[in-house]
Amino acid sequence: MASTSTGKDALGTNKIFAAVLTAGVVFGLAGFLGKLLVHPHQLHEAAIQIGEPPPPPSGAPAAPALEPITPLLANANPQNGQQLAQRLCSSCHTFNEGGPARVGPNLYGIVGNHHAHAEGFNYSPAMRGKASVQWSYEALNEFLHRPASGVPGTRMAFAGITSNAQRADVIAYLRSISPNAPAP
Repeated sequence: MASTSTGKDALGTNKIFAAVLTAGVVFGLAGFLGKLLVHPHQLHEAAIQIGEPPPPPSGAPAAPALEPITPLLANANPQNGQQLAQRLCSSCHTFNEGGPARVGPNLYGIVGNHHAHAEGFNYSPAMRGKASVQWSYEALNEFLHRPASGVPGTRMAFAGITSNAQRADVIAYLRSISPNAPAP
């Protein structure tokens, strides 16, 4: 009786190897036939560009200039700006005097202050390079419109605010929490 049990074990092992071998042959043939029947288009360059975008070809129209924000500040609504800032910015920034830095620095007193003004915050080299430049209304407008073009090389991964009125509202709110802000 013991000898038949060993024979059954060997037969079961052979069946397992045969199943694996058969599966390999079937998958190999399916792949070969798939390549014969389907001819995928091979890309000549990467579909996603990482890093700086290539310069626009000569003759391409330049990007439209950003509308000045200063005239819009006269009718801007700081309360709307506060709501927008809380919704769009508060996950990374705080707005109260002496508030802690989060992913981004505290924004209290930013209008009229210098870029990279928060002590102890680890700014990107691009932002530190602008440390002598003040956050004017137009600089804030450009940065809030599209941070990557406002300060090329910034670490801020925010797409921006496309609406001129909403940017004006946010800047009016930032002005309201900036005691040393210049008049628009």
